[in-house]
Amino acid sequence: MSPASSEYSKALSLGGYARKLSIAPKPSISIHINDHYNSKVYTTGSEVSGHVTINSQTDMRFDSIQVVLLGTSKTRIDAVNIPQATSHTFLKLVMPIPESSYPVPRVFEVGITYTVPFTFVIPSTLTLNACNHQVANGSVQEHHVRLPPTVGSWEKDDFAPNMSRVQYMIKARVHREDIADEVPIKIMETGKEIKVLPAVAEDAPLNITRHDDLYTMSKSKTLRRTIISPKSGRATITATQPPAAMLSPDGQTITSTTVPLNLEFEPASSDVRPPKVTGVTSKVTAVTYFSAGGINHYPNLKDWHRAFGNEGRGSYSGTTSVVVGPFGEVRWGRHLTAQARRDSGYGSESSSSSDSDLPPRPTPKKKSKGSLPSPILYTAKVKVPIQIPAQKKAFVPTFHSCITSRVYVLSLTVTLVSGSASAHVTLAVPLQIGVNATDFHRDSVELPPSFEEVEEADVNEYLRPRVMSVPTVEFHQREILPGYADLDRHRRTVAAH
Repeated sequence: MSPASSEYSKALSLGGYARKLSIAPKPSISIHINDHYNSKVYTTGSEVSGHVTINSQTDMRFDSIQVVLLGTSKTRIDAVNIPQATSHTFLKLVMPIPESSYPVPRVFEVGITYTVPFTFVIPSTLTLNACNHQVANGSVQEHHVRLPPTVGSWEKDDFAPNMSRVQYMIKARVHREDIADEVPIKIMETGKEIKVLPAVAEDAPLNITRHDDLYTMSKSKTLRRTIISPKSGRATITATQPPAAMLSPDGQTITSTTVPLNLEFEPASSDVRPPKVTGVTSKVTAVTYFSAGGINHYPNLKDWHRAFGNEGRGSYSGTTSVVVGPFGEVRWGRHLTAQARRDSGYGSESSSSSDSDLPPRPTPKKKSKGSLPSPILYTAKVKVPIQIPAQKKAFVPTFHSCITSRVYVLSLTVTLVSGSASAHVTLAVPLQIGVNATDFHRDSVELPPSFEEVEEADVNEYLRPRVMSVPTVEFHQREILPGYADLDRHRRTVAAH
């Protein structure tokens, strides 16, 4: 046989072997979740139940079946040299399968459908093993052992970049042990993703300092009546973190919130009136942080990009406008400055009135070149209603996990008009988004009392006032003590019996 014919016969044999492999029957394994649909959302305390169906086209030996609920976060850092991909499994619930459920012998036979039921309940928290890296304090770890929401798998835009994902999945696996290597071989596997929106209660407000670059809680602006006129005063607007906006357990609706604003105006002279607040506009920015290594602090505080370690880190922002509700008429209150109150020479205006109509305009006085600033200070309070557009975007709750986080920043731009000129003051306020618990979860989950509560109860019991008094003595039938004659009569009565 010539070399050419030999090569040709080898090619034919290899092609036939490949065709046999391609048409060889493969076993099928599928997962069915009861009452499930693609857009269904599971929350804390939700039951995820169903069954795994296994069909084999040939008799197949196996050793074990595993059904698990996995929670995994994944990040990707596009580094200069090589991309860094990180995966963190923070949740793994294994469904116990009793020995009685397995066929004897452990062989999937042709023509027989095998079903394995399963039931999982979305937990309220993770185990401490879910966060085993070093963190700055216990507060950070407490956040890291909370369940994060699904990120990147919603029907609507959830502001998630491709570099950050959080997934929950039911997985079914069939293993067969290799006698030679003593390592189980995965012979069948399938998975089905579910969406999870865990219950998240409102946290305490953040302690924002000047070192926190993401937020601007207060800002001042010099006002002028015209572009070329001297300054008429200085306006300062300070915001307070608003209450959390709470999502419904299915994520379809969200409650409104209100941002408190404190306004101050320091006029350049006593005859200058405070500016008018003509409008407030707002937008919300979702900031997603991701890292190739464990995050040991809150990434939204301080400067996230200040120090890049060997693990690499990044952030991604997405912005959408929000609806600002009517906040009514702004009423300025007139006060004396602290310096003026200490100055006894200005005692005729020592009283102040807040949240009231402005007094009549004072009579202008001639000022010398080196005159003191105006002793008048105007203040006002405004509550700005905010409605987050949950119908346009998919908002997930604020969360911090080991390698990824999500926070929200609410930007408020206040327009002030003084004379014919206007000025804009923009603040950046932290906004927490939480998730309301279902009635079932709220009623069924009762936490044990804390150590402080038990200790306080013991102290209160020890210090409880007690009434010390002589017990009341009651005499029945007579109000005098019995005499000897009575005792003697009693003895004779007893003897007669």
